[in-house]
Amino acid sequence: LVFLGLALPGTQGKIIPKCEMVGILRRNGFEGFEGTTVADWMCLVKYESDYNTKAYNNNGPSRDYGIFQINSKYWCNDGKTAGAKDACHISCSKLLNDNIEDDIQCAKKIAREAHGLSPWYGWKNHCRGRNLSSFVRGC
Repeated sequence: LVFLGLALPGTQGKIIPKCEMVGILRRNGFEGFEGTTVADWMCLVKYESDYNTKAYNNNGPSRDYGIFQINSKYWCNDGKTAGAKDACHISCSKLLNDNIEDDIQCAKKIAREAHGLSPWYGWKNHCRGRNLSSFVRGC
């Protein structure tokens, strides 16, 4: 997945507040999942989508969708990406609404298959190996 600096204009979704997102991740079993922490996931979401449920990024041949920036080449079907695998069996457009339950299931599938968060460039470039305690502090 490619790092997303800013969501494209007109794609403002719900910006999930920090502690609300921490709670969502904790309730959905992200702490310890595939050797990751909630702080890892919070950092990933910050640098991939800036907590925006409708974040979208065009990578040329593929696109990234939603709060976890799930890619259309491998994980979802946008009807535009040649040779798409659709491993999460979901329409990419469903990753752009404020209900992130399906986003969570697909993100966990990606992390499970990769045994961690290495598919996300936002996490690799900004989070891996760093002290991420500020992402969960106070929550």
